[in-house]
Amino acid sequence: MKRLLFFWLLFFLFLPNIKAIQAESYIVTDYDSGRILMGQNYQKEKLIASTTKIMTAIIAIENKDLNSVRKVGNEVLESFGSAIYLSLDEEITLNDLLYGLLLRSGNDAAIEIAYHVSGNMKDFVSLMNQKAYLLGMSHTTFVNDHGLEEKNGSANISTAEDMAILMRYALKNETFRQIIGTKTYTAKTSGKTYVWKNKNRLLHTYPYQIGGKTGFTEKARRTLVTASQKEEKTCIVVTLNDGNDFKDHQNLCEKVFDTYERVLLLDKDSVIIDADNPQKYYLKENYYALLTKEEQKEIEISYLIQNENEEECGVAEIYLKGKLLGSVKIYQKQENTHSKESFFSKFWRWLFGW
Repeated sequence: MKRLLFFWLLFFLFLPNIKAIQAESYIVTDYDSGRILMGQNYQKEKLIASTTKIMTAIIAIENKDLNSVRKVGNEVLESFGSAIYLSLDEEITLNDLLYGLLLRSGNDAAIEIAYHVSGNMKDFVSLMNQKAYLLGMSHTTFVNDHGLEEKNGSANISTAEDMAILMRYALKNETFRQIIGTKTYTAKTSGKTYVWKNKNRLLHTYPYQIGGKTGFTEKARRTLVTASQKEEKTCIVVTLNDGNDFKDHQNLCEKVFDTYERVLLLDKDSVIIDADNPQKYYLKENYYALLTKEEQKEIEISYLIQNENEEECGVAEIYLKGKLLGSVKIYQKQENTHSKESFFSKFWRWLFGW
C-alpha cells in the first residue's frame, strides 16, 4: 500500500511537466524563414473567430490614413458580441479604432473600420480576400471583418498554417507590431475617453511575448495567434480550438527557444557569389533561420544567375536536407556606360541631347 501511494505521489509531482498540446490544430513557425518547426493538423480548415482581425487591421493600415477621423454611423447598430461601445455620431480616429480592434476585439470597431476604409463591408471583405490570395493563404475565405458567424451560417474559414503566414506578414508592419504589443491604451474621441487593457494575457505574464490576437465563438471555441521573441529568436504560434491556449503558446515558445539557434546563413556584407568576379553580384538583405545544431550541418546554398542583363538577375537558394528552406534575390552592379565615353562623345551627346 505504501509503495502504491509512493508511485501515485511521484505521478502527481511530475504531472505538471507533461505538456501535451490541447489544440485541435496548431502550428509553430520561424518568423525569419517562415519554416514550420512543429505542429498538428495545421492544414485543417477551421473557424478562426476574432483572429480574423489581424487581417482587418493590416488592410486598414495599408489603405487609409491612420489620422483620418470616422464619424460613427448607423451600421454600428448591427454590431453584437465583444465591443468597445462606440456611440452613434461619435468621432474617432482610425488609429484609435485599430487599438480598440486589436486590444479589446471590438466588433463595433471592426464594422466602423470596414465602412471607413471601403464604404461598406462587402468591398472591405473583398480587399481581405485579395490580400489572402496574394499571401498564399490558399485555404482561407473571409465573409466579414470581425470573425463572428453570419446569420446564414457562413463564417471566416482558415487554417493554422494560413494564419501563421498572415501573422508573419503583419509583423513586418511597425504600426501593427506596436499596437499588438501595447498593454494598455487611452483613446479620446469627440465624446468619450477610453482606457483599454489588452486581452492577450501572455502580454502581461510572459516576458518574451511580442503580441497577438485572441478569438472565441461558441462554434470556433478558443483561437489564438501570437508571436514571441527571446535573444533575437522569434517564433509564431497559432492554435485553433484550444482550451489551454495561453499555456500551450508559452510552452511551445519555450521549446523553440531551448531547441533552436538563430543562424545567419547569408550575410549581405560578406557573401561572395562569383569567386572570379567578387564585386559583380550582391544581396540587399541577410537571411536568418532557426536551426538545431545538427541541422546547421545539413545546409546547402546555391546561386542561380538567370537574367544576366537585368539588375535583379538571380536568386540564392538555401536548402535544408535537400528541401528548399528559403531564397534571397541576387542583384548585379550596373556599369555606368557614360563614364567610359570619350570627351568628344560626351560633348556631342550634351550638345544634341543624345
